[in-house]
Amino acid sequence: MKNIAIERTQNYLSQIRGSVTYKAVAMGASFLAIPLMIRYLGQESYGVWSTLLTVMSWLVFFDFGVGNGVRNKVAEALAVNNSALARDYIATGCGLIGLIAAVLFFATLAGSFFVPWQHVFNTGALTEPNLRNAVQVTLAFVTLNFWLSMVNSVIGAVQKAAITALGQMISNVVALALICFLSRGNSQSITYIALVYGLSITLANAFLIGWFRRNYSQLCAFPFIIKKHVRPLLSFGLQFFVIQSAVLVVFATDKILITQLLGPQFVAQYDVTTKLFGVIVFAHALVSGPLWSAYTDAFQRNDFNWIKSMLHKQHLVFLASVALVLILGLLFGTVAEIWVGDAVRVDSRLVICAGIFTIVSVWNNVYAMLSNGIGKIRLQMITALTGMLLNVPLAFAFVKIFNMGIAGIVLANVLCLLIGSIALPVQMRLMFKNI
Repeated sequence: MKNIAIERTQNYLSQIRGSVTYKAVAMGASFLAIPLMIRYLGQESYGVWSTLLTVMSWLVFFDFGVGNGVRNKVAEALAVNNSALARDYIATGCGLIGLIAAVLFFATLAGSFFVPWQHVFNTGALTEPNLRNAVQVTLAFVTLNFWLSMVNSVIGAVQKAAITALGQMISNVVALALICFLSRGNSQSITYIALVYGLSITLANAFLIGWFRRNYSQLCAFPFIIKKHVRPLLSFGLQFFVIQSAVLVVFATDKILITQLLGPQFVAQYDVTTKLFGVIVFAHALVSGPLWSAYTDAFQRNDFNWIKSMLHKQHLVFLASVALVLILGLLFGTVAEIWVGDAVRVDSRLVICAGIFTIVSVWNNVYAMLSNGIGKIRLQMITALTGMLLNVPLAFAFVKIFNMGIAGIVLANVLCLLIGSIALPVQMRLMFKNI
């Protein structure tokens, strides 16, 4: 047991080192791409693209939790050295996601011809045909990669999070290169941006699939739905699906609310602020992300001392994150001006709310990783649903009644997150108190 715990810790640290390198490059490429896209498309069209991408990303939540179910079930099977069972879960998960992706693509493609997209995005900067083309191109790539990206769940299950970070780096670097190429021309097409996004993600997922087949050939199988494994995946995965759906309403509707309540021109201000503070959440994810399947492995082996020790270390990481939030908050104006120049001006209230949101998000993530890893997610589901029901009414009240602008939308997110930030730590402390 001691040797396994040491190996688990060493692998965890190794994944962090790899992830830091790859994701630092990925984030750098992403940050360089944003001002290029704003200049290429213009502030309003960029707001439309950013909102479109957010809306399309909602489709990945329709996996009914299969991806997360596969991650946990495969990790559990590998913890007891049952590679055959792990392979069957992977085959079944890929088969289910492939079926769902096909249904989603044809259903949404047919519906796209009947949606007034200019009204949806509250814009006249783009013609209806141009918007529809961009939507359909994005839709095709999103649904394709909805299926291909199952490889990320499987790689997470074998505790190789650094490789998924490598895939993200490849995607972002390719996208940056293509955007640089586009920006040199005289064209201004949101459809070209959609193509850039889709091609870069597809290339990255193809690389990850090739890597997994080379290194874990014993776990590879043709996507095929094995009936007896469907129920275990869905019974566990559906709880994740409810959580994901609630998170979708709480977070992914922000840009829609901004577009409808304030106008798409305000999306850029929101994007700049959340992406800068998002660096801290992103950095914390590098540290906490690999713990998901590591917690699963430790819990299946009854290695509770390792879990407690790691949770204590995560508290120290949280304190470091708070310090970084305070520093960024003080330097925000300077950093934002260096990044995007004077193209976007940010309300100080938005900076304060985004900082608080970041602190609460990091705290929640500490306990969400533990809850996900050990499969005790019912309370997380309840708190997420509660937040979902409160978010839109709170956002509307803060914007329309209290005139808080974009800051009100972020503040609504903070209040919704606070529910879980209290409930989850209490649950985990009670669970491990007498172990």
